[in-house]
Amino acid sequence: MTRIALFLSIVLAASPAFAQPTEKTNDQVTEEGRQQNNQTASDAALTTKVHTALMNNVGLNTLRSINVDSDKGVVTLKGRVDSEDTKKRAEAVAKQVGGVTAVKNELRVKGG
Repeated sequence: MTRIALFLSIVLAASPAFAQPTEKTNDQVTEEGRQQNNQTASDAALTTKVHTALMNNVGLNTLRSINVDSDKGVVTLKGRVDSEDTKKRAEAVAKQVGGVTAVKNELRVKGG
């Protein structure tokens, strides 16, 4: 009986050492928040750079109809443009912006 009690005591005492942590420490939460904030700021800066490039190369009237979203270097273009040529030019301009890793061109041609 004492061997069983001793064995159970050892197992129970060792259990916390093998348990997986279920809660994150404040440092982990803070670091994850910092990384998320940095990514959000980076995405916002990239969106602004693409907007500026489109305005300079495609034209302000077209810019109003193009929505730009950025997520970890991937830029998505949405909206309506007046021609297939404008759609292709917008994609080409976005691809040339530093920090852009890929472009998803979801622009639609008006009347098309």
